Amino acid sequence: MRNQIRKNLPLLAVLVVIVGALVLVVADRWRRGSFVLGIATILAAGFRLCLPENRVGLLAVRSRAFDVSALALVGGAIVFLSSSIDPLGTD
Repeated sequence: MRNQIRKNLPLLAVLVVIVGALVLVVADRWRRGSFVLGIATILAAGFRLCLPENRVGLLAVRSRAFDVSALALVGGAIVFLSSSIDPLGTD
């Protein structure tokens, strides 16, 4: 049991950041929330890149190269789009 919890700590850290992003979106700070969601995706890519297979838990879906490139690409796109949108009076 303790080994399973330790193995999935990277996923738990990413989920905590995602919950923070959802709180921002619910608080009508959707640009900041989408930015934090992109950061969470990039964080998942970093965990997948740096941690060994036996410590990454459920973040390992396909091969390491595919997971890292897909997560980094999607996370980078979300961060870019959320920071490039004109605020038009919103946050």
